Amino acid sequence: MSFLDRFRACSSPVPEDWRPWIVAGETVGLVGPAFADALAAYPETFVVGPGAVRLHDRLDGFAARTAAVDAVLRDLHAKGVVPGWREEPYRVGNGWHARPLLQVERAAVPLLGVVAYGIHVNGYVRDGDSIRMWLARRSRTKTLDPGKLDQLVAGGQPAGLSLMDNLVKEADEEAGMPAPLARRAVPTGAITYTLARREGLRRDVVFIYDLDLPADFAPQPRDGEVESFHLWPLDKVAEVARDSDDFKFNCAPVAIHFLVRHGFIGPDEPDYLEILAAFRR
Repeated sequence: MSFLDRFRACSSPVPEDWRPWIVAGETVGLVGPAFADALAAYPETFVVGPGAVRLHDRLDGFAARTAAVDAVLRDLHAKGVVPGWREEPYRVGNGWHARPLLQVERAAVPLLGVVAYGIHVNGYVRDGDSIRMWLARRSRTKTLDPGKLDQLVAGGQPAGLSLMDNLVKEADEEAGMPAPLARRAVPTGAITYTLARREGLRRDVVFIYDLDLPADFAPQPRDGEVESFHLWPLDKVAEVARDSDDFKFNCAPVAIHFLVRHGFIGPDEPDYLEILAAFRR
């Protein structure tokens, strides 16, 4: 295995039979055949054709679009078509700073192939000249990637919150971290990927933060999403990321991003240039 295998695990071709989802003339997602068939039962909201799925032109404006789509998705959730409802709205648009055209429930985001945003925090402790990294072990009861390794703090980006406010919220909920400490996190970049999974098409942008933590801070699981926390030397982080699939699929690249930026993975690594390119693949 290699570090590049972790990036390959985050990438797959978009299935050829997925159709663009078009809202107000803009392509904002991709819909698979089964979900397109489900949406076809709601012709007053979705116009489903062989080449595209369109939001009905009668729906004009953010509020009208959001309300109409939400009603359809709630009905499909009741029918078991949209599992894992979170009551967490996500913005739908074309770009992080673009004006959102509507918002949709998080559970439907991969089914609609919408670009989703999130934050991941590499929490670490300096130990003389060396560094150790805090990692979370995901609960075995989670629907997605149970028992896998995760960053100290990570979460999707809901509508209505800034990235930093979301980071502070997740740090409190997942690790019992006080807000003043969480706000010391520093943005360091992002990774992007497209991956077809059982929950749908993941088209994600992960904003990465580093957080230099005091030696006396110990995270505590609070919301049931984390089974345990572990403080590992970077050589162990690198070994597990390179030689196993123990990390959640999108968490190994975030850890590798840290290892590159802190010089633990350098130009002597055979795949160094390919790794750098893979961060934005």
